Amino acid sequence: MKKLIFILLAILTISVQAQNSKNAENLLNEVSAKVKGYENMVIDFKYSLENKAANVNQETRGDVSIKDEKYVLNLMGTTQMFDGKKIYTIIPENEEINISTYNEKEDNNITPSKMFSFYEEGYNYEMAAAKNVNGRNIQYVKLTPKDSDAEVKNILLGIDSQTKNIYNLIQTQENDTKITITVQSFKTDQELAQNLFTFEEDRYENFYINRLD
Repeated sequence: MKKLIFILLAILTISVQAQNSKNAENLLNEVSAKVKGYENMVIDFKYSLENKAANVNQETRGDVSIKDEKYVLNLMGTTQMFDGKKIYTIIPENEEINISTYNEKEDNNITPSKMFSFYEEGYNYEMAAAKNVNGRNIQYVKLTPKDSDAEVKNILLGIDSQTKNIYNLIQTQENDTKITITVQSFKTDQELAQNLFTFEEDRYENFYINRLD
């Protein structure tokens, strides 16, 4: 009889976990489907990095413009631009520009253009806690890498239950460094400059250009 009860409990636990994972997947798919309907996105955000063991606590603000796979990211005095083929990292303080060819198979990082679809491969996910943030119901989804050797321990993705927009992303690394990106302003279908995602080398005559490939 006890054995039967244990078996039934195990089946029930697996069933609940499967339903939890399915609910998380459905919510993420809602977010992804909504994002794919936008012509472009312009996002202002707060970026924080914390490692209590190393007594590190940094906080700054940034912004990013995204259209399809292309993006321009401004953060910590550096501009990173992706034109669909190459990544340009512009560092005005050093008068330096690094140029590299993007290889999706080799890049496991969460780039701005992958922020709404990165979970589709390589992660297990489950519904986590829901929190009230200034009157907004934020539902968290916990993502755990399938790769046991991944540098990322887990990611919490906070989603506004009403708008289905991402509120924040909390990434915890294996060394317990925590990176939090919180959306401050989210605008869609904006009028963007035609050359916004085009690297114009003649604008940087005095810069050292480091071509990495």
